[in-house]
Amino acid sequence: MAISKHKILSQAKDSFSKSDYKNALDKFAAVLQNFPNSKEAYNGVILAEMALSGEGGAEALFDYYEILKEEDKEQADIIMSDILQNMDGSMEKLSEVFAQPIRDRIEFEDGILYKDFKALIDSGESFKETFENIMFSTRVIITQKEDFVDFLDNLIEHGFAEMALTYLENALSVYPSDALLRKLLKKLAKGKKVEN
Repeated sequence: MAISKHKILSQAKDSFSKSDYKNALDKFAAVLQNFPNSKEAYNGVILAEMALSGEGGAEALFDYYEILKEEDKEQADIIMSDILQNMDGSMEKLSEVFAQPIRDRIEFEDGILYKDFKALIDSGESFKETFENIMFSTRVIITQKEDFVDFLDNLIEHGFAEMALTYLENALSVYPSDALLRKLLKKLAKGKKVEN
């Protein structure tokens, strides 16, 4: 069944503007499926994915793209494609720039990076014992979403359900539609039923 490209793109942009990135992504993807050469749908998919993953700047890029399109639509598509293709490299460079201040902060705050903490666990240490030993004296500093999800999963697995719930509630208030966080919340709820 053919879809109305203009209508669906308009709905996708409207959803993005309302911060409903999941719906925007679905709509941009639907257009891209039916019109594989649509640069606007392609750029929309990438911007929606960036926004969904909490990537800073996605909203500003989207607004910039909309302004460019008012002046020259074809040129806007090309400019935005170039920006998005070059983003990966610049995001890595940005994280390198921020890496040193994070290291300095860790030393200042008596913290341990989650990946260093994870290395201890991977070397055969018990998660529960290691976490209990550092819990009151050291902060575990998490800089990646995947690490945060892994940390929560480990908290649930090793009997720190209340602490995991607190972290989850805070995270869900910022990212209410995040699928991984919702999955962890369901896992936590199942554990509660078993205990009660």
